[in-house]
Amino acid sequence: MKEPPPSSGPDAAAATPEELDDRPWVLRAKQGDLSAYDELIRRHQQRIYGLCYHLTSNHEDANDLAQDAFIKGWKALASFKGDSSFYTWIYRVAYNSCLNHLKTRRNRTPHLSLNDLDFQTEHDPDLVALISSKTPRRDIDLAELHKSLNAALLKLSEEHRAVVVLHDVEGLPHDEIAKIVGCNPGTVRSRLFYARQQLQAWLSDFLK
Repeated sequence: MKEPPPSSGPDAAAATPEELDDRPWVLRAKQGDLSAYDELIRRHQQRIYGLCYHLTSNHEDANDLAQDAFIKGWKALASFKGDSSFYTWIYRVAYNSCLNHLKTRRNRTPHLSLNDLDFQTEHDPDLVALISSKTPRRDIDLAELHKSLNAALLKLSEEHRAVVVLHDVEGLPHDEIAKIVGCNPGTVRSRLFYARQQLQAWLSDFLK
């Protein structure tokens, strides 16, 4: 079998999941080639970890959940039919693991950080414009802003926080998010709109 093209080098490291052709590696992995699956892990582990961390806001949990997602992916790889990209499929595995984890740990109080989440608010007019140059209290209230944003995000349900994370943090389009969370794109848009409206309401003091 012809070897998949090498993925080392700066261009490969900088490639997004959409730009990566995982199919040769998936084919080899489905034939039992663990080294091919290791390559799939290498390609996607950073983003899967990021998803797990932004949903759980705990580094240890994120490490465990990301590892668990790839283990589950390996065991269930035979069921992957290629109807979606591999990264969408493994995202869904990780998302479901995180959702189950959060539902069993509701009494936990995680701490999300504006810096960690990197919502790119300065460039997204649809997201809460909390730290743009037009915010006059930017410098003096940044610490208070972090605290308020943490609290506001934690008020969102897991489903609503997930679409915010997947869209505004991970940068996924609505149709990909729909595949991951198991709904239609219209529902994703509705959840995202509702979550942003809630964040705006809870953080209204910083929007004045």
